Amino acid sequence: MHWTQNYNPLGHLLGSALLALLPVAVLLGSLAFFHVRAHLAALAALLTSGAIAVGVLGMPVELVGASALYGVAFGLFPVGWILANAVFLYQVTVETGQFTVLQRQVAGISEDRRIQALLIAFSFGAFIEGGAGFGAPVAITGALMIGVGFRPLEAAKLALIGNTTPVAFGSLGTPLITLARVTDLDLHALSAMVGCQLPVFSLIIPFWLVAAQSGWRGMLGVWPACLVTGATFGALQFAVSHLHGPWLVDIISSIGSMGALVFFLKVWQPNDRVGNQLGSVAGVRGVAKGVGNPLVAPVWKAWLPWGLLSVMFFFGACRR
Repeated sequence: MHWTQNYNPLGHLLGSALLALLPVAVLLGSLAFFHVRAHLAALAALLTSGAIAVGVLGMPVELVGASALYGVAFGLFPVGWILANAVFLYQVTVETGQFTVLQRQVAGISEDRRIQALLIAFSFGAFIEGGAGFGAPVAITGALMIGVGFRPLEAAKLALIGNTTPVAFGSLGTPLITLARVTDLDLHALSAMVGCQLPVFSLIIPFWLVAAQSGWRGMLGVWPACLVTGATFGALQFAVSHLHGPWLVDIISSIGSMGALVFFLKVWQPNDRVGNQLGSVAGVRGVAKGVGNPLVAPVWKAWLPWGLLSVMFFFGACRR
């Protein structure tokens, strides 16, 4: 059965765009304003899109049902499978206590809250986005930031801001892979085009992230760290997206930006005290300061699961 979609069914571009926006509005409105459970809100959005497809676009009912089933299957594999394994890995590190060691290691790199935000919300969040995506980066990095002393609402805000530019290449390039299949465009051409656009924003986001955390004056105190982090991430994002493809862009860029920032901090430190004066959860700041020595616990065990995850990513991508 063949059916060609009319992208302007109302004969008016703005009206057709608003019609296409309706299922998304139903989903987000149900969650935000009516506090409907997520699965019920998603079902309402699915029914809305199905009604528009049949009633306005003239899509055959059989194709609507087949498309819905395909979406469910794609949501389970690979999206659900990748996300489930990422959450499983996170839970294993929490239950074994290695996530606490990881928190202490990050706190020991710098006591400055702005530097910690760059490391966790931007760089480590991009690593989780590259491997899992679909909400896992915000959940995992948010928990990590709360563990080192950030207030929950601030941690969520910074994690969401940091998880901006990595999304296009998230979950081993799933968004671009899906776009290539839907549009029949060349995947490597799409990867290269996105890789030309995002590095500019990758350079900006670290500055914006710290400014949202501590204000513009606070950002000026760590602008060299923001520049190193954003420039390294953007450069690697550009190179990998052009030379390899969408699969490892976030993984390599995040590891490179974390490494560059850590090495940069060995020769440079903020000379103001803004980052040390930022608010934190009561009692946690003292704990974070007391764990600056990474030799207290076997740190390599805490990083081992994430290292093995990186190796598996590289192995899988090299087979493509």
